[in-house]
Amino acid sequence: MPMPALGDEEGPRLPKGLPPVVDAHVHLFPDRVFEAVWRWFDEYGWPIRYKLRTPEVVSFLLSRGVSRVVALHYAHRPGMARSLNAYVAEIARAEPRVLGLATVLPGEEGATQILEEAFALGLRGVKLHCHVQSFSPDAPQLHEVYAACAKAGRPLVMHAGREPASPQYPCDPYTLCGAERVERVLKDHPTLKLCIPHLGADEFDAYARLLERHDNLWLDTTMAVAGYFPVPLPRQALQVRPERVLYGTDFPNIPYAWDRELKTLVSLKLGDEALAGVLGQNALRLYGE
Repeated sequence: MPMPALGDEEGPRLPKGLPPVVDAHVHLFPDRVFEAVWRWFDEYGWPIRYKLRTPEVVSFLLSRGVSRVVALHYAHRPGMARSLNAYVAEIARAEPRVLGLATVLPGEEGATQILEEAFALGLRGVKLHCHVQSFSPDAPQLHEVYAACAKAGRPLVMHAGREPASPQYPCDPYTLCGAERVERVLKDHPTLKLCIPHLGADEFDAYARLLERHDNLWLDTTMAVAGYFPVPLPRQALQVRPERVLYGTDFPNIPYAWDRELKTLVSLKLGDEALAGVLGQNALRLYGE
């Protein structure tokens, strides 16, 4: 059964006095893909509170005071990546406040060329999703993707944590994913800039330790500090190296208010410098802004 929606109150815009806010984890898809994603979530995940198309997603966040949006997408079958990359690149050209990332299906023919073409279009990094695309982080077919990102100096955002998991995924995330697999990648590709969303859920402490040991690792907060899942707030992952943590939301595919996680981060009193980094500066540095 899907998890419940929350009827929490949302703010009309960002509170005054905050440092610049970058949402480093926003999904943008063509309409038909968004609709398919929403059908899946309605049946197996949680009710999507903001069923907005791409132009509406961008307008919603920017009009509420978010200064930049990092746009993510992923391809779940071969042959999709080029068209999705072209779609996001066009959005980023039309709205410079959108930093678009590319995708590719690991192992598909011409994966390196697909990424090189995407970078030439101006896309700023790559997004992969182990659960949806059915691969483990240390699988052999990932090496060419890691090499292409490292060569171009482009960050890779990879959902490699085990949660949120679902039996409706085409694979078992607990079999494919794990912090020890990600550490193997960090060691084998020391020039790769790797960002793991959801603070590495559910292995929060393990990813906090990885963050201490590896200078090529970042984490983002997406859905991990919203108090939606029945887990303690992962404070250690936020505090061990706050300069390596990015604020992200998963907007628009969330079951609660758009600013819920931001309110939590502000309430934690991380300190002015750390908060400014988490809310925006760390993402700008990672993406070369």
